[in-house]
Parts: sequence; C-alpha cells; structure tokens
Amino acid sequence: MGHSKGFSAVCERLSSKATRWTGSTTALLLAVTMLVVWLLTGPLFGFSDTWQLVMNTVTSIITFLMVFLIQRTQNKDSLAVQLKLNEIVAAVQGASNRLIDVEDMSEDELKVLHKYYKRLVEMSKKDEDLGKSHSVDEASERHAFKHKVRTKAGQTGPS
Repeated sequence: MGHSKGFSAVCERLSSKATRWTGSTTALLLAVTMLVVWLLTGPLFGFSDTWQLVMNTVTSIITFLMVFLIQRTQNKDSLAVQLKLNEIVAAVQGASNRLIDVEDMSEDELKVLHKYYKRLVEMSKKDEDLGKSHSVDEASERHAFKHKVRTKAGQTGPS
C-alpha cells in the first residue's frame, strides 16, 4: 500500500507540473513552433507519407496523454470546488444541508432537487424582497404562512 501511495504522490506532482507547463505561453509557443517546422520541412521530404506519419504519431501520443492529464486535473479541481461549496453550505445559517455532497446524488435525485429550487425561484418572484428566501424548506414555510395570512385577511390574488 505504501508503494501505491508513493506512486500516487509522484503522479500528483508530475501532473501538477505538467498541467502548469502545458497551460503556459512557453508550451503554446513550442507547439506553434513544432507545427511551423513540420510545415516547412514538408517540401524537403516531398510531403511524403512518412513526413505526415511522424506528425500524426506525435500529435496522437500527445493528445492521448493530455486527455488523462486534463481529466486528472479536472477531477482534482472539481473535488476542491465541491469541498469549498460544502463548507459554505455547512457554515451558512439557513442554507439547506441537503446540498452537502450533492455531487454524489444520482441524476434522478438531482432532478428532484432541481424541481425544488425551481419552486424556490417561483416563490421568490412573488416576494417583493428577493432576498427573503434562503432555502427551499424556509421558502415553503414562509409561502404557506403568507398564504394563510392572506386567506384570513380575505385578500385574493396569486399566492
């Protein structure tokens, strides 16, 4: 298990360095330079199949590796953002705790949650102060309370 952890740490460092480097101006200039050199050497090699194969092979290898590099970086960044959002949701009074670890819900569960928030939007549109609603549960309670008060007062109109 120690070897796996060590290997993972080495991969982490290498992918972080590679991600920073491939997103740099130097990397972009190197890629453009490689392309220009390849194009300029075309006439020297008579635009041969080998000349094309070299570029196709190099770009295929780079693309293959970059897919995994980008995905690894995306996974790490996504996890970091989710953890930060979880901390905010957990810390904010009135926030709905059902949003903590929402990224682990199934697609069907997310659709149900989305419907609740659509209801929240509809209810908040009816409020004069859009900042009054903080969570679906709170908004539902406030909406029910307001509806009850309006009904008792004999007011009509949208609830």
